[in-house]
Amino acid sequence: MVTPSIALDRWSQSATLIKVRDGLRVRSRAIASYLDIRMEQLITIWVVVMALAGAAKVVTAPLAARSPGEAALFFMPYLLVAFSPILGYRVAAGSFPRGLLSAQPAFRFAMFGRWQPLDAVAARRHTDFGPSGFMVSLLVGILLNVPVRTAEFLAAVPAVGTTAPGWAQVLLHMMAFDLIVMNFFYMVCFVLALRSVPLFPRMMLFAWGADLAMQFAIAQQVAAAPGLPAEVAGALQMLLGGNIKKVLISVAVWLPYLLLSERVNVTFRSRCRALPSQA
Repeated sequence: MVTPSIALDRWSQSATLIKVRDGLRVRSRAIASYLDIRMEQLITIWVVVMALAGAAKVVTAPLAARSPGEAALFFMPYLLVAFSPILGYRVAAGSFPRGLLSAQPAFRFAMFGRWQPLDAVAARRHTDFGPSGFMVSLLVGILLNVPVRTAEFLAAVPAVGTTAPGWAQVLLHMMAFDLIVMNFFYMVCFVLALRSVPLFPRMMLFAWGADLAMQFAIAQQVAAAPGLPAEVAGALQMLLGGNIKKVLISVAVWLPYLLLSERVNVTFRSRCRALPSQA
């Protein structure tokens, strides 16, 4: 038998949990809104920081530039790295403006669970529509992936020019190319998630696959470069292995969420969980 005091305690606990949930939802939506509105400011800060970091790498290069033109060649990879996520943001934001009602893909890959379809208007009115709650953690993680991997690149790969050994040039070019490509695609994923574009889950899968492929391509190309020192090969193996592990951990953590979360399904697939009588 449930006494009045026990019932009151349960009601109080439920009310507290509801308040906490609603508070987290409000804060997560505020974070998403901030990122959407303040991106231009973040881009300006990013450009300034990358310009300073690139200049520092050129000045501290193992083999100093012999002319202003060669210094410009030293700086070029860092310039491309700096502008690749900006280009990804501009392309995705221009292709999918705020409030755009994008069509659903013709074929679904996420076949798990029992769902009932929603039209575009009903989906947008659903309480689970849009970047909020746990989804904001994924959103922030995608965005932070850009500066974190860029910082790893700046710390691990020195600036080199045409007078450097061939293996050093191959290493710089491959690592820079990987960063340029993946910064672009991760920023596209960020915009698609932020603006609730149905293509986001597929683009996220594509980015993970491309990331893994790039790590193996780097290992193959650099290993084939003549004269690669053993210590550099060992450090590169650890770096690439770490990148592969991070991608696989991201897949293991977020793929079930992308497939089964009701918020993801409402936001990106215009469907909600079916009730037992509708399943």
